[in-house]
Amino acid sequence: MKYNPVTEEILTELREIVGGKNVMTDQEKIEAYSHDETPAEQYAHMPEVVLTPNTAEEIAAVMKLANRELIPVTPSGARSGLSGGAIPDHGGIVISVENMDKVIEIDYDNLMMVLEPGVITNSVNEMLEESGLFFAGYPMSVETCFLGGNIAENAGGGKAVKYGVTGRYVMGLEVVTPTGDIVQLGGKRVKDVTGYDLKQLIVGSEGTLGIVTKAIIKLLPKPTQRVGLLALFKDEAAAISTVPKIMTEGRIIPTSIEFMDKLSVKTSCEYLNEHLPYQDAGAMLLIEVDGNKEDVVNADSETIGELCLDNDAIEVYVADNHTTRERIWSVRRNIAEAFKVVSPHQSLEDIVVPTANIPKLMPYLDQISEKHDIQIPCYGHAGDGNLHATLVKNPDHSMEEWFEIEEKALVELYQATKELGGALSGEHGIGSKRKKYMEMMLDPAELNLMRGIKKAFDPNNIMNPGKIFDLED
Repeated sequence: MKYNPVTEEILTELREIVGGKNVMTDQEKIEAYSHDETPAEQYAHMPEVVLTPNTAEEIAAVMKLANRELIPVTPSGARSGLSGGAIPDHGGIVISVENMDKVIEIDYDNLMMVLEPGVITNSVNEMLEESGLFFAGYPMSVETCFLGGNIAENAGGGKAVKYGVTGRYVMGLEVVTPTGDIVQLGGKRVKDVTGYDLKQLIVGSEGTLGIVTKAIIKLLPKPTQRVGLLALFKDEAAAISTVPKIMTEGRIIPTSIEFMDKLSVKTSCEYLNEHLPYQDAGAMLLIEVDGNKEDVVNADSETIGELCLDNDAIEVYVADNHTTRERIWSVRRNIAEAFKVVSPHQSLEDIVVPTANIPKLMPYLDQISEKHDIQIPCYGHAGDGNLHATLVKNPDHSMEEWFEIEEKALVELYQATKELGGALSGEHGIGSKRKKYMEMMLDPAELNLMRGIKKAFDPNNIMNPGKIFDLED
């Protein structure tokens, strides 16, 4: 589709709508809005103008103008995404929600919170600290990401095995549609089957169906007790086979079950100068349980520790205070940073397979790694089958060789994932990074249903065009 440029006349209208100080065209200032956490040299694209509006009404007016003039619009949050979802592939207008960062209400009676999309996710639980409540649907990158981006990607994280992902806690949304309408979806209602659940359709739509301008999220009582376990196993199969037994034989749903293969553990521990006896471990599980009764949480952790040892764990370390929990979680959190020291050029993937098929995936990773002479560390959320198999560039390869290898290796990885009943993404999204693989993974009828929904919401295809899939002209 052919889009129109942002002219001086349109810039004048935009300044009238959002105010001159909220319109940026200076190339140095708007460069930051040309990319997210995906490699800029591969995916970045400059916008023509960046807007930082303050209200839903301003955004609605911008969308009506963009529809009239056929100008593409890309929503933007903290730009911490890993799929290119906030990159303005077709230039045009970027609408950043960074000014919309107010907490409107904390409703203690209904256990809900009303916020604007630019609120940093980490600050939500900081605000709730004294109340004994917390927002459970947050990802692991809480320090930087915005709530609006979490909703757009339906972000998940290390606690999803027990608490689920962002979408479980989104009760209501105010959304500006691609045609400039402001709609209220859901509300402070725990149950609601009044027609189609459009609210959940917006969750995870990657900014292609509208811009969230307000969210109502559900809060939970915060557990008072936590215990972490770090279990070292002789191999990956022994580690993964233990995961379902924790829930079936142990009858326990842990807060987290994180998996780390040998390469991930070794690289992270060396990076941190961590002296855990990782050398003999073929894989690790990081398991956490929480609750409100110390004796129950301790009993659950003991049961899980015994199950791990019964399933060929070499050693199980218990972390029952803040310092020791942070020590074992640090190994998991720093894997990606550790591999940046090995090579700054990576393809951080987000595949998801049925949990029981994780061991079957590992031989494929070894084959792909050996075939292309690259490292592929694998780590992630064992409790829900979401793995970050990461292609790491061999420093001896040229960039030209790396791009060629990356493309071939990704196809092989996705083919193996599909064969094992998996999918492209569990929490990072499709965006522009994984778009070209959608036809390989999904049935044409399913893709056509998605395209039909997109056309119904966005008849002129101006809202974040080029993401997830392309529309046929």
